[in-house]
Amino acid sequence: MEDSGAIICHISSLKDMLDQVNEEIEANIQITREIESGIVKCTEIETGLAARESELTKMLYMLQFEIDGLVTFTADTKASINSLEKELCYLRMKRDEILKRMSLKREGFITQCIQFQEDIDKRENGEAGALLLEKEFLETEIYLLNKKNDSLKNSVFAFVQEILEDLHRSNSALECHIQRAKWEKEILLKDINDLKTTLISAIGTDNGQLGSSTEFTTPSLWQKIAGSSLMS
Repeated sequence: MEDSGAIICHISSLKDMLDQVNEEIEANIQITREIESGIVKCTEIETGLAARESELTKMLYMLQFEIDGLVTFTADTKASINSLEKELCYLRMKRDEILKRMSLKREGFITQCIQFQEDIDKRENGEAGALLLEKEFLETEIYLLNKKNDSLKNSVFAFVQEILEDLHRSNSALECHIQRAKWEKEILLKDINDLKTTLISAIGTDNGQLGSSTEFTTPSLWQKIAGSSLMS
């Protein structure tokens, strides 16, 4: 009779332990479901981040292509500017050479005029007057030619200076646009790196929660049951 009571008590104890084990199993199952739900949410977040990363990468490639085009255009523009500057230097040298030749011719002409004047003084008054009139006419023609020459030089110089100023302004605008594109590229690269860091952090957090939740207390309960059975 006493053995039957002890057996019944032992069975009752085992039943209580079994119920406790079942409760812990249910709790662990619930935790596992929550973890699976969290994993699904993290997967959705990961998919969204991957799509965002793909979009940003596409934008980055487009900006890089645009920057390459602008850099090429800037290089061509600089080459054109250098070519125009060389041409301008050549025109200046040619202008200086022309002015030098004109100065020499003017000096020679003045010398001839002086010599001619001296010859005129030796001739008759009537012929001298005609020659003086011709001299004045020639001097007037020289003055008009010099005036036209100066006007032409100023016009050419102003035109070339205007072209160079336009080219420099265009070059400055292109450089500003390139700097802005580079700045946008750096922002996109930073956003991509931030997205990668967020994704890696989210994956690491999910793995840590899954590992800590799977440490069940069931083995300790089974050890208690086994110990009770050995004692009986």
